Formats: sequence, structure tokens, C-alpha cells
Amino acid sequence: MAVRPSWEGHLRLSLVTCPVALYPATSEAETVRFNMINPVTGNRIKMKTVDAGTDEEVSRGDLVKGFQIAKNEYVLLDKEDFERVKLESTRIIDIEKFVPAPSIDRLYWDTPYHLVPSNKTGLEAFAVIRAAMDKKGMVAIGRLVMSTRERICGIELEENGLRLTTPRTAEEVRDVAEMPTPELPKPEAQMLAIAEQIVEQRTGAFDPADFVDRYEGALRQLIDELDGGPHGRHRIRVGTLGLDAALELRVGLRRQYHRSDRRRDREDPATHGPVAYISAARAPPGRCRSGDHTRAESR
Repeated sequence: MAVRPSWEGHLRLSLVTCPVALYPATSEAETVRFNMINPVTGNRIKMKTVDAGTDEEVSRGDLVKGFQIAKNEYVLLDKEDFERVKLESTRIIDIEKFVPAPSIDRLYWDTPYHLVPSNKTGLEAFAVIRAAMDKKGMVAIGRLVMSTRERICGIELEENGLRLTTPRTAEEVRDVAEMPTPELPKPEAQMLAIAEQIVEQRTGAFDPADFVDRYEGALRQLIDELDGGPHGRHRIRVGTLGLDAALELRVGLRRQYHRSDRRRDREDPATHGPVAYISAARAPPGRCRSGDHTRAESR
């Protein structure tokens, strides 16, 4: 599927202007996501907007937003109030100044975008701006309007193009001086030499492929196991699950959980330690009380 730009307009440096487009540099499309399902019916659940004082359902279209200024005190804003501060997009990224790249703390970098020419008519202007930044070793600081809000942006070199990043504001970044940091002792020479040797042994090139979310991988493997192919026992069609089938499904899920739990303990007893299965009725508060078993470490 072709990637669609999230913004299109012009990059402007004084009298030099070129058409450009912004493409998100990151994606969460492959992140494992879940829907909440009622196991009795197999239907997805819907969230209702309920008045906290009357418990009556309220239409979202009738709601306004409130900014809390004190406990139980709010300033109310409706759509017309927000229209008063809405900024119209000029579709221009204005470069205001240039700063040395090392002068920007990486803590301020937030959301990255690929900034590329949107058509051939502005290629020369784009190349001129990029070459000037490359020669001077500078990062461009500019402004643009996205989703009715003005944003500061930093523009830096990226292979044959440019990368635009919207930074966090000073209010969003916590000063390290606010953290309870103890005074560090002076390292012993022998321990420092050992640490330096380890650093040298493990020095290598950065490869993003080395960093894999093992939890996401385990989730996908679990889903594949429960699915069991095109006729998986744990696969349901929304709205077609009867009461008896739902109860059978829940029992099957419990058995699957305890079977895999015991298998992990057998495979790696050093990690899990001795295990005893106690009745849910005897479990401490907060544990499952549905009649199944709860895993706990024996003392």
C-alpha cells in the first residue's frame, strides 16, 4: 500500500521556495491491538458516555470540554471557543534560523517525518537548501501549521532528503536537576579497567533489526497457537456465540493457560521456582475467584 503524505505545502528559505511533502517516519500499524469482547455473547462492547452525577447516558454531540482550574471547578469551552484560536494552515514551512546540530538535546526530539520534494518543479531549490545545510553542518529551525496548531520544527539531513522533527516544548521536558540523583563515587582503577575492556569487546555498529519487541512476538505466537489455523477452537464470529459455546470457550481458555503455565515451569524451573496450585477460594484478595486455579510460589 502506497504511503500517503500527512502534509503537503512549500519549504521556504527567504526567496527560495520548493514544493514538499511530509511522510510519517514511524508507524504503529504492526502493533498488536485487541478489542474488548463479551465472552457470553461473543459481541464487541461499546463504551457509553454517562453523566457521573445522574448516571444518565449523554450524547457526545451535546458535550463541551472543561479545563480544570481547581478541584471540581472547570472553565468550559465549546466548539465556537476553539474556532476563535484555530490557525489556518498557510501550507508553508518557514525556515527562521539555523543552529549547530550538537546544540540540540536529543531529549527534545519528538515526532519525525520524511521531508521530500513533492514534484520535479522544485528539485533544484530543494537541492540548494539541502546542500547549504550540509556544508555548514546546521539544523534548520522553522514553523508550520498542522491540524490547526502551529508547531516548531527542526530540519536535518537524511540520506538524499531531509528529516523534519517536531520537538517537545520546554514545558514538556523535565530537568534532570529535579530528579533525586545521588552523588557518584570515584570509580576504582581496577574496576574501571574491567568495565572499559567489556565496552571494547561489545562495541559494534547500531542495527535497528537487533532490537525486537519480545513481548509482541510472544503475543503473536500465542494468538497463532490459540487460533490453530482456519478452524481454530478459540476463533469466534462476532454475534454468533451462544451461551453454551461461550462457557465451553472459557473453560478451554483456562485449561490452555494452566497447561502452558505448567509447561514453562518444567522447562525452566530455575526461573519459576517451586510452584503450588492453590484454590481460588483460598486465594488472597485480588486473585481470581471464578473457581479455577491460581498459580503461586510455595514458601
